[in-house]
Amino acid sequence: MKCSPILSKCCLLLLSAFCFVSCTAADQPEQAQAKTENPESQDQGDKLSVLLIDGQNNHNWRETTPILKKILENSGKFTVEVSTTPPGVPRTPRKPANKKLTPEQEKQFEEYVEAWKAEVARLKKENPALWKQWRPDFKKYDVIVSNYNGENWPKAVQQAFDEYVSNGGGFVSVHAADNAFPDWPAYNKMIAVGGWGGRDENSGPMLRLRDGKWDQDTTAGRGGTHGTRIPVVVKVREAEHPIVKGLPLEWMHPADEVYGKLRGPAEHVEVLATAYSEPNERGTGEHEPIMMTIDYGKGRVFHTTLGHDTTALQGTGFQITLQRGTEWAATGDVTQTVPEVAWKDNEPTVQAP
Repeated sequence: MKCSPILSKCCLLLLSAFCFVSCTAADQPEQAQAKTENPESQDQGDKLSVLLIDGQNNHNWRETTPILKKILENSGKFTVEVSTTPPGVPRTPRKPANKKLTPEQEKQFEEYVEAWKAEVARLKKENPALWKQWRPDFKKYDVIVSNYNGENWPKAVQQAFDEYVSNGGGFVSVHAADNAFPDWPAYNKMIAVGGWGGRDENSGPMLRLRDGKWDQDTTAGRGGTHGTRIPVVVKVREAEHPIVKGLPLEWMHPADEVYGKLRGPAEHVEVLATAYSEPNERGTGEHEPIMMTIDYGKGRVFHTTLGHDTTALQGTGFQITLQRGTEWAATGDVTQTVPEVAWKDNEPTVQAP
């Protein structure tokens, strides 16, 4: 997808002038209807079919989706097809804080605002028809992986997705996908806990590790925070679970956002791994859940909060757990052997996908 010429020109002007605005609007989305895979692929010993959803996110999904796809395909277990939603409306332009603009910069900003208004008007006109066309057939896939955080899906799509998971489908939520859909009750049950989007104590409790057990903390406050992106130690809490069985009990993951104060129904959830949110790095001072499994009806959900950007996706542990977590969500089992890895003690263990 490419930004409109006028908007791109204005973005370049502003970036050179103040380095504060980016172009997020897009033209026509890649259409979402993926090719049909054999729904009985598991019985025939073929690869599991994955539908990877993107199209809107406050993170750079255009960079991360191809890497997520490659990570899954590298396992030899999956065929992956991508479904891209219609584009989101670009954020409202903001002037840089604590900086007085020159007359020329003021003029450039006004031009950008006008181009932004035109782009918003275009998207609002075109997107309704595009959303009507976006009807992924979830039933054709063994598992759905979400790299999406944006506006609500159409009600018909929400209902179809709810039915798919509750009737036994697999779902994997990656990083900011747990920020999505704060007002969709079924989705919040699927992910157990999520952040931002107005979530607070009314959304449900936080999960807090106390004396080796997980308590539900109903203290009032916003849901969702993270500190500085720094390398973190992943600590396995359920070593016998198929997703993490055979992995080190601890390993260092490259710089990433450790989500904290996530809130939600917190039902039927098992925390597989945590990371300590460093208070000296604007963190919570808590061992935050970063990998979870959730039972939703007859379906299985693997929820990982890791995976902020291309750096985070280089983590060897992230790649292995994404592969194994996706297989578990699809089948309830993990047949992949843990690869031979020279795990490093004092620095992140990484590999190119």
